Amino acid sequence: MVINIPGPAAEGGGSACGGAAAAAVEVHRVCLPPPRTTVEKLRRRLADIFFPDDPLHGFKDQTRFRKLVIGLQFFFPVFQWGPDYSFELLKSDVVSGVTIASLAIPQGISYAKLANLPPIIGLYSSFVPPLIYSVLGSSRHLAVGPVSIASLVMGTMLSEAVSYTKEPDLYLKLAFTATFFAGIFQASLGFLRLGFIIDFLSKATLVGFMAGAAVIVSLQQLKGLLGIVHFTGKMQLIPVLSSVFHHTDEWSWQTIVMGVGFLVLLLTTRQISMKKPKLFWISAAAPLASVVLSTILVICIKSKYQGIHTIGHLPKGLNPPSSNMLYFSGPHLALAIKTGILTGILSLTEGIAVGRTFAAMKNYQVDGNKEMVAIGLMNMAGSCSSSYVTTGSFSRSAVNYNAGAKTVVSNIVMAAAVLITLLFLMPLFHYTPNLILAAIIITAVIGLIDYQSAYKLWKVDKLDFVACLCSFFGVLFISVPIGLAIAVGISIFKILLNVTRPNTAALGNIRGTQIYRNLNIYKDAVRVPSFLILAVEAPIYFANSTYLQERIMRWVREEEEWLALNNQSNLKCVILDMTAVTAIDTSGIDTISELRKVLENRSLKFVLANPVGNVMEKLHKSKVLEPFGLEGLYLTVGEAVADISSSWKA
Repeated sequence: MVINIPGPAAEGGGSACGGAAAAAVEVHRVCLPPPRTTVEKLRRRLADIFFPDDPLHGFKDQTRFRKLVIGLQFFFPVFQWGPDYSFELLKSDVVSGVTIASLAIPQGISYAKLANLPPIIGLYSSFVPPLIYSVLGSSRHLAVGPVSIASLVMGTMLSEAVSYTKEPDLYLKLAFTATFFAGIFQASLGFLRLGFIIDFLSKATLVGFMAGAAVIVSLQQLKGLLGIVHFTGKMQLIPVLSSVFHHTDEWSWQTIVMGVGFLVLLLTTRQISMKKPKLFWISAAAPLASVVLSTILVICIKSKYQGIHTIGHLPKGLNPPSSNMLYFSGPHLALAIKTGILTGILSLTEGIAVGRTFAAMKNYQVDGNKEMVAIGLMNMAGSCSSSYVTTGSFSRSAVNYNAGAKTVVSNIVMAAAVLITLLFLMPLFHYTPNLILAAIIITAVIGLIDYQSAYKLWKVDKLDFVACLCSFFGVLFISVPIGLAIAVGISIFKILLNVTRPNTAALGNIRGTQIYRNLNIYKDAVRVPSFLILAVEAPIYFANSTYLQERIMRWVREEEEWLALNNQSNLKCVILDMTAVTAIDTSGIDTISELRKVLENRSLKFVLANPVGNVMEKLHKSKVLEPFGLEGLYLTVGEAVADISSSWKA
C-alpha cells in the first residue's frame, strides 16, 4: 500500500503522484497542484473572474498592423463586417429597416407617453441611439429604441418627486440626466467587465416583475381607452382601479368604441403573426396602419364628436442638443442617479438577453461586455441629443429578425425613416388620438405576461415560483421600484441560502461497481457496513462551516440510531467525499480539524476523499492533514472503503 500523505516529492509537483499495487488494493496518492507564486495565483484568479472569454486571444502572434486592425474591429464591430458588406445584404437590411420603422415610430411616441415625456422625445430616441449602436454594437438583429419597462420605471420614479404637468422642464432635465447616468453605469460595467452584476436579476424574479409591470401599464392605459381626463399618477393596482371607477362621468363612449375596436384589431394581428411567423409583417405594420386609420377617422368626425383627445402639435426638425439640460446639482440629483441605475439595469438585462437569443438562432456570438459598452455609450450620447433610455426591444428585434435583417444596417435604415418623419411628417400626427397610443402600449406589454414560464417555475422549482410571485405582487400592490427591489432581494436571499445551507447527502455503493451515489435517489445503492459516506455539494466557507459541522454530526447520530434499530454492525468510519467542494477557507479548514477531533473522541475514524487541487493545497499548507495519519486521505471513496476494510480484516 502506498503512503498517501503528500511527501517532499509531492510538494515539488514531481512524479511521486502515481500509484502502486498492494496485495489486494491499489491506492493512489492524492496530488498537490504544481507550485505557483502568490502573484501567479492572483493573476490567474482575476483572469478567470473578469476575462473568462479571454477577449485578447486574437492579438497573440500578430503583427503590429494586424493588431491595430483587430483592435479597431474589437472596439468598433462595424470594421469587422463592413469590408464584406454587399448589395444583397443591403437589400435585406432595407426591407427589415423599413419594416421595423413602421413599428418603431408609433411605439416611440407611445412609450414616451408611458414615461410621462413629450411624444416627440420617443421619436428622437429612435433616431440618434440606433445610429450609435450600428457602429458599436455586435448583434446583427438587435433593433434599438425605447422599451416599455424602462419607460415605466423612469416615469414612475421621477413622477413620485416631480410633477410632469406642473414642472415639465425640470422633469425633462431629470429624464435626460437619468439617461446619462444609466449610460455611465452600463458602459462602466462593460469596461470593468462587471456584467455579472445584472445576473442578480434571476429569470424567476424577472418573470414576476415584468408580468406585474405589464398589468399595471395596461391598467394605466384605461385613461386613454376610456377618455378619462383626471387620472391618478400612482402605479399601484388599487389606486389605478379606484381612479377608473371614481371618474365614470368622464368616460367617453366614442373613445371606448374606437379604442376597443383598434385594441381588438392589434391583438388579432399579433395572434396571427404568433401562429404563422411568416406573416410577421401583419403585426409589424398594424400599429402604424392603426395610427394612420385612427387619425383619418378623427379628422373626419372631429366636428361632430369633441370628446376624443389627440396628441396635438409635435415640432418638426432634428433632435435638439440637450447637454445643457443635464442636471448635476440640486436636491433631485440623487433621484436622477437612482433612476438611471435602475433603468440601466433593466434595459441592459433586456437588451443583452434579446441580442443573445437571436445570435443563438443564427449561430454567432454576442459579447456581453461589448454590448454593455455599446448600449451605455449610446445612452450617454442620447442624453445629450434629447433622447431618453433606449435598448434592444424584443418586439422590434423579433420583427427585424423575421424581416430578414443581416446586419445592424437595418438600424440605420430605421433611423433614416425616423429622420424623414421628423423633418416632414410631424404635422400629420396632430390629430392622432391618445386612445391608439394606449392600444399600442397594451398590445406591446401583454406579451410580457409569460404564464408558461411561471407554470414551469412551479413545476421545476417552488422557491423560484415564490420569488416570481413576490416580485409580481410587489409591483402590483406596492410600487414598481419596490417590486424590483424585492426581486433583487429575493435573488440575493436565494444565493445566500444556497451558500449558507448547502446540500449534504449520504452515499451508498451500487453493487458490483466502485460507484457511490445518493442513497435517497438511487434505490439500488446500498449502505456499506460500518461506514458512513457523506458528500458536501458546495464550497466550505465561514458562512456555512458551522452549519456543516452540525449537519455532519446529525448524520452521524442518525446513522448510529438506524444501525442500532436494525441490529447492524457498529459505525466505525466516516468518509467525507470532497469531490464537489470547489473551495475552502480558514474557517472551513478549522471545521475539518474540529470534526476529526470530535469523531476521534467517539472512536470513529474520519477520512477525506478526493479533495480538489486548491482545497488540497490549503489543507496541506495549514498542516491540518498531519493528524489524519497514513490512512486519512484517499483519491476516491472506493479506494478508501476497500483499503480501510482490508486493514480491518488484517
